[in-house]
Amino acid sequence: MATKTGGIHKPVTPSADLAAVVGPGAMPRSEIVSKLWAYIKSNGLQDSKDKRQINADSKLEKVFGKKSVSMFEMNKHVSAHVK
Repeated sequence: MATKTGGIHKPVTPSADLAAVVGPGAMPRSEIVSKLWAYIKSNGLQDSKDKRQINADSKLEKVFGKKSVSMFEMNKHVSAHVK
């Protein structure tokens, strides 16, 4: 089976702020999103009333640029932190 290398599977390098959450080094965008969700869940950052909202801690606030984002806008903020 061929390895997937394009789009969401193409390795990208996280910024220093994003790497503080997901770890350093190049990884596929899909892995970055998975690690972000693991971090969000393990730190209880989903809003208790609306699970679609993420309440940023100090590390995530550097990535998102604000205290709270919806799960739908999270990817837009992540895009600004990868190259």
